[in-house]
Amino acid sequence: MDRPVVAGVDGSPASLGAAEEAARAAVLRARPLHLVHGYLHPLGYGVPVNPYDLGVPAPTEAAQAMLERVAGDLAGRWPGLRVEVRQVPGGPGATLVEESSRAELVVVGSRGLGGFTGLLLGSVGTQVAAHARCPVLVVRPAGEPVRAEGPVLVGVDGSEPAELAVGYAADEAARRGAALVLVHVAPDEGTRTPDGDPDAVLATAIAAARGSHPGLTVTARTIRADSPARALVEASGDAALAVVGTRGRGGFTGMLLGSVSQALVQHARCPVLVAHPYGQAR
Repeated sequence: MDRPVVAGVDGSPASLGAAEEAARAAVLRARPLHLVHGYLHPLGYGVPVNPYDLGVPAPTEAAQAMLERVAGDLAGRWPGLRVEVRQVPGGPGATLVEESSRAELVVVGSRGLGGFTGLLLGSVGTQVAAHARCPVLVVRPAGEPVRAEGPVLVGVDGSEPAELAVGYAADEAARRGAALVLVHVAPDEGTRTPDGDPDAVLATAIAAARGSHPGLTVTARTIRADSPARALVEASGDAALAVVGTRGRGGFTGMLLGSVSQALVQHARCPVLVAHPYGQAR
């Protein structure tokens, strides 16, 4: 199945930045790019004025022209890129979650100025990052050029989500021709993780990454810090991409992203890949 890379486009700067990175990802993966515009009913709720009128609102010419303009621009700058555009009658977040069931990757933009105040991703990006059925690339920080060079960073703690994230990070580093940096955050010297010594956790992750990609450059380090979230956000400043799992240790019951993953999705200083397994509804 030739799963596409999908980006939601509404004409905003954040969505145009997402479309650009989606084009880059599609070319790297030799996949088609699908640009999708999810639209609501003109009243904003997707509900007809007459409750007996169950017709679906029609796509607009303006939105179609916008999609085709973006597609033409991307195809002109990314040789070999195959682009399709489509309008879908639905909210943008729900539309992208639905599209994710058939996608290789979904790409969303972000907003905000950085720091640790407020939620910076926005409701659509937050919904997709938490509920998608394939990996999600969050393009952040908003309004800044995306660094093309640099390592792929992933935090490891011995959990199953972290193991999946390491696998995705190794794939992405190999695809980009970049180094992979594995980071374990420990609160202080001599503290053992729930799975044993930090060195053992890192050694297991190194073996897994090198086993799947023998030529990959892999480095590992332990950071001593009280806050894993802040430590990894700080470490992301030197990376071209950070990869996070969908649920880590210490998260609240019912949360779809662990607290550390949430912090990186909202505040990282580089794009973030959320390592959802394929085909699992959230």
